[in-house]
Amino acid sequence: MTEYGRGPGSEPWHPEDPLYGDQGWGGQQSAHGQNQYGGQQQPYPQDPYAQQQPQDPYAQQQPQDPYAQQYYQQQPGYGAPQDPYAQQQQQQQQQQQQQPQPQQPQYDNGGWDTGQQPAAMPYDAQQADPYGGRQAGYGETHDYYGTPEAYPPPQPPGRREAVAEQAPTQNPDWAPEVQPEETHPFFTGADDRDDDEYDDDARESRRGGRGGSERRGGKGKKKSRSGVACLVVAVVLVGGLGGVGYVGYSYWQDKFGAAPDYTGTGTGEVEVEIEKGAFGSDIGNVLKQKGVVKSVDAFVSAQNENPKGKSIQAGVYLLHEKMSAAEALKMMIDPNSQNLLVIPEGYRNVVIYGMVDKKLGLKKGTTKGIATSKASDLGLPDWAISDKDDKDIKDPLEGFLYPAAYPVTKETKPETILKKMVSRANEEYDKLDLEGTAKKYKLDGPWQVLTVASLVQAEGLTHDDFRKMAEVAYNRLKPNNTITNRKLEFDSAFNYLTNQSKIKISTSEIRTNPDPYNTYYHAGLPPGPISNPGDEALRATLNPTGDGWMFFISLDGKKTEFTKTAAEHEKLNKKFREQHGLD
Repeated sequence: MTEYGRGPGSEPWHPEDPLYGDQGWGGQQSAHGQNQYGGQQQPYPQDPYAQQQPQDPYAQQQPQDPYAQQYYQQQPGYGAPQDPYAQQQQQQQQQQQQQPQPQQPQYDNGGWDTGQQPAAMPYDAQQADPYGGRQAGYGETHDYYGTPEAYPPPQPPGRREAVAEQAPTQNPDWAPEVQPEETHPFFTGADDRDDDEYDDDARESRRGGRGGSERRGGKGKKKSRSGVACLVVAVVLVGGLGGVGYVGYSYWQDKFGAAPDYTGTGTGEVEVEIEKGAFGSDIGNVLKQKGVVKSVDAFVSAQNENPKGKSIQAGVYLLHEKMSAAEALKMMIDPNSQNLLVIPEGYRNVVIYGMVDKKLGLKKGTTKGIATSKASDLGLPDWAISDKDDKDIKDPLEGFLYPAAYPVTKETKPETILKKMVSRANEEYDKLDLEGTAKKYKLDGPWQVLTVASLVQAEGLTHDDFRKMAEVAYNRLKPNNTITNRKLEFDSAFNYLTNQSKIKISTSEIRTNPDPYNTYYHAGLPPGPISNPGDEALRATLNPTGDGWMFFISLDGKKTEFTKTAAEHEKLNKKFREQHGLD
């Protein structure tokens, strides 16, 4: 016998049952009195589950067994007396099987079928139940499935949860899943006190005091374990944030903070040499290695803030130890702080040798002796003429000690600084077209062009003077010059050979000296340069004026007068002699 009604055997729990997985109410209700199993089973009037069994589609196709009905109708002895209501029900079933199945009626109850039939049949139709007759033969037993309490009417889906809560024991398999309540003190906030607290509460309760109730009311002074856990979490978070903040601050300070720097002007004396073409970071590295500044970034920052910060030249500077970057920059901008050997334009070699001796603290004549003995080892160009080639050349290095500022230290040697000067001269001369100028003015190569430039440098005072004097030299060197007969007649050349600087030279003295460098005595250019010309004199020599100048004279030593004819020049020359008392 099945749990939900009597039948020939066990029936599966149909998925469309209203309580199957709470899928909604989709069961179909059979018409009143219809047997869904071909007359072998009769639904019970008050069984809600029997009313909602799905109709067996094969029930209509099986033929009605008339002998079975007749047998049951003629065997009253095996059950209770024949009930007229049962006969009436069988007749109705036969009529319904022969007629088409009526459509399921719709109820205006929110889509919910209560499952109750119009006329409930009492459970006394023993003859319609094949098992009922057999049971009657052995004595009637009370059927608990026939009472209304056994199968209460099904409830709408909205009310099932309430019903399940009210009667959870009726069908425990269908009870909704209830999540277990969290009982850990960390989440519930319960006061997880230790044994001492409970002992205190118990003693207070026995005394009838208020201490126990206050503790139970949450007014105790001790912290609960949940509070300690929260405090630990807070401490960890604060510590983590503090660590992140420190790392962030260190990163910001490293990238965007002020660079480490000293303060003040420092102490002691330090020689620092800056090479040519050094950038701010290169200079900062040198200063840091020498102990002048504390960091490269501090110096670069000071250089960017100072309008003259980028004007630092190559050289040796006398600075102090542990200076602020701003003070170090200030001293390097000041030329007086540089430990340089400055060679002015137009200086002769003999003067420069004396300057090197003095700067390096050497005995007088030391540098000149090295220049004479090692001239061929100092890097002169191929077109330079040595004293071996021309016995009349007084100094083969003349014109190659280029005027500039050269850094020196206490350890610098004379040959080292001489090489630097020759190298600088080669560098500057390579920028000029000396070879082309020599061809243009019919000179014997760059050597003679350099010689003209040295004369221009020694005689002129300004850039305009240089260009006019260069034209005078080229005009007098021309073969058709009948005014001076190709003689230059430059006083500067005579002063060179006598190693003096005079503007008052007597006619008898200057015209009678046969030295090859005396341009009053010999026609053409002297054997070699008489000074070390600068950039302006060199460029003026390459680009002279073309106005026809032939003469020049300076009456006061500050201004130069130029003339084109001998008569004009003679007037100025006479005036000059009168002013200086010359014959």
